[in-house]
Amino acid sequence: MSMTTTPARFLRLSCAVLALALLPPAASAADDGTADAALTATVTALDRKLFDAYNACDLDTFTTLFTPDVEFYHDKGGATFDRDTVVANTRQYICGKVRRELLTEALRIYPIKDYGAIEEGEHRFCELATGRCEGSAKFLMIWKRDGNDWRMTRVISFGHRPLTDAEKATLAADKTPAAAKAAD
Repeated sequence: MSMTTTPARFLRLSCAVLALALLPPAASAADDGTADAALTATVTALDRKLFDAYNACDLDTFTTLFTPDVEFYHDKGGATFDRDTVVANTRQYICGKVRRELLTEALRIYPIKDYGAIEEGEHRFCELATGRCEGSAKFLMIWKRDGNDWRMTRVISFGHRPLTDAEKATLAADKTPAAAKAAD
């Protein structure tokens, strides 16, 4: 081995070690930005409480889950900037007409350091008069934690679309007596 190759090898090895040291650590499931199990359970329970109230037209409970200055952005309905308008719109357009169903497989929760959480997901809407689920939309909700209280400060509801024939067929198959019995 010649003396001239040893310094070159040392230099290449040093550069490789330095490059490896500068790489970010490998991401683990806990580092992927999604919430831990406790936060996920909390926000999932908040979602259930909010939409149980929405579906039952329990506007007293529904109202308590928004900050007074909530911002609600809806791709089809426009923007509102206060809780009273959100509640009035729910009373006018939702109560007695529509039921919301969360698509649990699409639900994602992300922590917001020293603030609360982001809830991202997709849901479908079913007409109460017919029982048919006709539409779907994506959502993003910002939850603020104040001690033990949680309230929404921002809502973005977007991507509203009719369900595809395949989605409707899957829903119909899921509601058959055989499917219901198999789920038990």
